Amino acid sequence: MTGDLFFEEFEVGAARETSGRTITEADIVLHAGQTGDFYPHHMDAEWCKTQPFGQRMAHGTLIFSVGVGLTAGAINSQAMSYGYDRLRFVRPVFIGDTIRVRVSIKEKRDDAKRPAHGVVVEALEVVNQRGETVLVCEHLLLVNRKS
Repeated sequence: MTGDLFFEEFEVGAARETSGRTITEADIVLHAGQTGDFYPHHMDAEWCKTQPFGQRMAHGTLIFSVGVGLTAGAINSQAMSYGYDRLRFVRPVFIGDTIRVRVSIKEKRDDAKRPAHGVVVEALEVVNQRGETVLVCEHLLLVNRKS
């Protein structure tokens, strides 16, 4: 799924997987500074030792952002992001975990407000180095039709 694809050219079931990205302490610190989310789950290593996971975890919004970034590849001038639905943080991601994203075309549908476009729904599954799902969501694309 690369290059300029029109709505009609997307195939339900088509899939791809991104390369990996290791989450670092610097990622977590920068994200906390950008968002103002300094909760101890992300920032206080000693407090986290007293909690069930025993260590700091990455912000869910950080994993979402990095995951979405990993899916960005070739620019499709026929499509634009229309938003995200059904976002869930399934498992924690820890410092040193490597994530990658599995993307598949889940659905295609008409756009009642824009007959010159259709909506393509990509299912995104972010997985860690053990193949465990850590985040899922649906990415909606607004895509030009050929005619």
